[in-house]
Amino acid sequence: MPELPEVEVVRRGLESHVVGRHVDAVTLTGVRVARRHLPGPRDLESRLTGQDVLAADRRGKYLWLVVGRDEIPSGALVLHLGMSGQLLVQPATAAPQKHLHATLDLTDPATGPGSQLRFVDQRTFGGLAWADLVPDPATGPGEEGRRAFGIPASIVHIAPDPLEPAFDRAAVVRRMKARHVAVKRALLDQGLVSGIGNIYADEALWRAGVHGLRDTDALTRPALGRILDHAADVMREALAQGGTSFDALYVNVNGNSGYFDRSLDAYGRQGLPCRRCGTPMRREAFMNRSSHSCPRCQPRPRAPLAASGSR
Repeated sequence: MPELPEVEVVRRGLESHVVGRHVDAVTLTGVRVARRHLPGPRDLESRLTGQDVLAADRRGKYLWLVVGRDEIPSGALVLHLGMSGQLLVQPATAAPQKHLHATLDLTDPATGPGSQLRFVDQRTFGGLAWADLVPDPATGPGEEGRRAFGIPASIVHIAPDPLEPAFDRAAVVRRMKARHVAVKRALLDQGLVSGIGNIYADEALWRAGVHGLRDTDALTRPALGRILDHAADVMREALAQGGTSFDALYVNVNGNSGYFDRSLDAYGRQGLPCRRCGTPMRREAFMNRSSHSCPRCQPRPRAPLAASGSR
């Protein structure tokens, strides 16, 4: 699943090429693309047709378009990218993609009709859904503009991400310190801090020199803060390079890939020398995923001694 930098790249593309356009028509193919919208695809088509796109917003890995009429929001189109979902802005005359599941015909008030927002999904894990907008309980300084419309009710439980003004680093450190859980598991908890996935968790932990199995309550508050800072830094760096692309499935709205995979220090580098000490990097199973770390720079925590008793 794309992580924060990749989703933000897509959001910026939508802001440039879709916000301000009018939705003339919507075509949803099949039922899976709208399976999260319980009333079904025809209802979603009718809700979107005739709307104006007022804003493109994101929290963590979650992306949505605010739509409405006469600058008054009607709701949000939540865009779930899943593992392979792509949002492409293309001419209406372009040939349809093999795995095209949704098409929004757009009119630009200045230039007229001619472009489409297309949702392409090879593995069909993604999809579209309608959500009502509610006030954002975590709106921070500087977000009053973009968040003036609120957030989708379906993601109100998602925590602010490290790149938001609303992100409260000290509060997240306190919550992490109060838990007895592997630090990587905490980083992946979207209710605690959003936007960090497997790739950037591995990168942040490598930069901090901390193994992902270290318990949060065994780490100091400064150490936990540094891990969060590294996560924010590495995601900013990835964003500057257009995100991380390992295959043709992640692209921005123009179809271009990101290049940050060339700068990764941990993820996907098993068997290669650690860029810091030269020790071969290792890959381990973690939560049905893979974790990548340096055995020397990030030593595994010692297993607790088994309790002994006398007969």
